Amino acid sequence: MTRGVSSNWPELSDEELLKLRLSDLPLKLEGTVVETRIDQLKRELAERGLNFPLHFYLSDEWFTPDGEMSMAVPFYLAHPRLERLEKSQMLAVEGGEHEWCMRILRHEAGHVIDNAYKLRLRQKRRQLFGSPAEEYPEFYTPRPYSKSFVMHLDPWYAQSHPDEDFAETFAVWLTPESDWKTRYAGWSAIKKLQYMDELMAELAGKPPRLDKCEEIDPLRRLHRTLQYHYKRKRAHYGVDHPNFYDRDLRRLFSDAPGDTSHMTAAQFLGWHRRHVRRIVADWTGIYQYTIDKVLEDMIVRCRELKLRLAADEEETLQEFTVLLTVQVMNYLHSGRHRIAL
Repeated sequence: MTRGVSSNWPELSDEELLKLRLSDLPLKLEGTVVETRIDQLKRELAERGLNFPLHFYLSDEWFTPDGEMSMAVPFYLAHPRLERLEKSQMLAVEGGEHEWCMRILRHEAGHVIDNAYKLRLRQKRRQLFGSPAEEYPEFYTPRPYSKSFVMHLDPWYAQSHPDEDFAETFAVWLTPESDWKTRYAGWSAIKKLQYMDELMAELAGKPPRLDKCEEIDPLRRLHRTLQYHYKRKRAHYGVDHPNFYDRDLRRLFSDAPGDTSHMTAAQFLGWHRRHVRRIVADWTGIYQYTIDKVLEDMIVRCRELKLRLAADEEETLQEFTVLLTVQVMNYLHSGRHRIAL
């Protein structure tokens, strides 16, 4: 048992859990659901003749250390209680669902293979995907309709950096029954997939050019508290929503005691989400992804303010559609549509 943590730690409240240090969590990969998904990844690689050593360990997030044949898996996937904490803090559990987790594992495996066989040194790899030496941006602005990149992880992650483009292309190539030859026929990205197919056939059965699997930032060495961890994470990904929607939302909806029996504003907006998103996209020509980011912020804020429907549904929907249009334009002009890496 890790120092200072009792055996009933999963029964602690969120407030109590947040006081624990990451290094205090008594976790291991063995016997977890994520271990079965790792085993599936290994089988998929083996079926392609890719049998190089691949080491997995727990850390604070998903990542592949540069130059290593190891992959870090986020700690919260090692226990259901921590998955619930992750969701309460971040509104979603990245990799919590089976298919989502497999997409991430295949993507990270692309980075590992890149490292293991030193593929960044290959001229054709650099020609097709770009220079690995290109600096990672803090944010990137996606081009949703570009056909030069594959679609694997949302949102258009292949566009963020040449190394991510390589890893995403590898993941699409590796995914069973992805039918990439048909799906990407006519796309510029097909050249990258064809190259990946040739490259992996060349590497099948060959030993890696590396012989080490070091752990960078393993959980046991992360001594910050969960509270500090999530504070930093929310700030990075923008989950601490701004309150500049409050005035307009309070005008449109109500938190008055007399309206407590009415439908919640969050539920109302959730029901009409797709419809409103499409209308605003038609009006403005803005990508629906961008609109949905703003809409999600507003739904979350309605929930936090405990707002409820106060007027006629149709009238409210019309007014909200106008409000969303204005806020989407503000969002774009402020630069907040960039996506954190």
